[in-house]
Amino acid sequence: MAAFGSVFMPEMAMAQFDGSAWDAATIVPANSISLHPGAHVLHYASTCFEGLKAFRHEDGSVAIFRMDKNIARMLQSSELLSLPKFDPALLSQMIIDIVRHYAADVPTPPGSMYIRPTHIGTEPAIGKAATPTLTSMLYVLLSPVGDYFAGGSRALRLLLEDNARCAPHMGMIKSGGNYASALQPTMQAKAKYQADQVLFCPNGDVQETGAANFLLIDGNEIITKALDTSFLHGVTRDTILTLARDLGMTVSERELTVEELLERAAKPGTEAALSGTAAVLAPVGTLIYQGKEIKVGTGEPGATTAKLRQALNDIQWGKAEDRHGWLTKI
Repeated sequence: MAAFGSVFMPEMAMAQFDGSAWDAATIVPANSISLHPGAHVLHYASTCFEGLKAFRHEDGSVAIFRMDKNIARMLQSSELLSLPKFDPALLSQMIIDIVRHYAADVPTPPGSMYIRPTHIGTEPAIGKAATPTLTSMLYVLLSPVGDYFAGGSRALRLLLEDNARCAPHMGMIKSGGNYASALQPTMQAKAKYQADQVLFCPNGDVQETGAANFLLIDGNEIITKALDTSFLHGVTRDTILTLARDLGMTVSERELTVEELLERAAKPGTEAALSGTAAVLAPVGTLIYQGKEIKVGTGEPGATTAKLRQALNDIQWGKAEDRHGWLTKI
């Protein structure tokens, strides 16, 4: 089976900003992008993106999950990167149009159609290191996918790292540079400790991994870092916390120190998980810190993690009531 996100539909939705106005969005071949080698994005990383999914329901219909939330975050990322503003209605229509175009290709559960809206600065200007791009491009790629982690429900191994994933003021922006800065530490952790991911904990503050938010589950309480500018405000994180409250759990959004994490992790019944659009909710079984391995609870996938993941999947797959209005039917 092809690696997650490596298969693309042959066409995409695209719109361009010429410095004064956006043109009409069109569906074009996915290899249509033509960039000047001096394009702002290639030199000064004026780029942000989103990740969301469309799901096929048993009646054959297709629904996009939490599209409005992802568009709002992309508008925020664009603003913080000083990229040209766009009307959220433009991106909404682009997403709907391209998903509708390939509705017949949306996989059945547990597969889905991964949607990747992207915004890049296109102005050819290598003298603008401290000046925003005047022109830009929005496009929406589609990729039919299965499970993100090849290991399935296997509990993951995380290396606790004292450094930050990215510059603190950039954390809430979903930009490629943040992922690039996490790549080398992650590769080193895999080689040295056979870790699946790095959990970044600058100054002992438990934040996030390179591509997912971190959740600690202690009995009926779910603990995760309160939102600030230093880390990504995950849509799946928000979804899981909402579902946890619906199930009567106590949700604590606050500072979580490495010391407290390790102390709680060793207790019987404790669970930990990573949340993200691609990963959904992946169980964490082992924490690696200062050369020592600490099992989270039993070290195996936990029942509460599985229950929360199933509650989310049931809404995405149309098997449970969409009480929060998260689905956009197309």
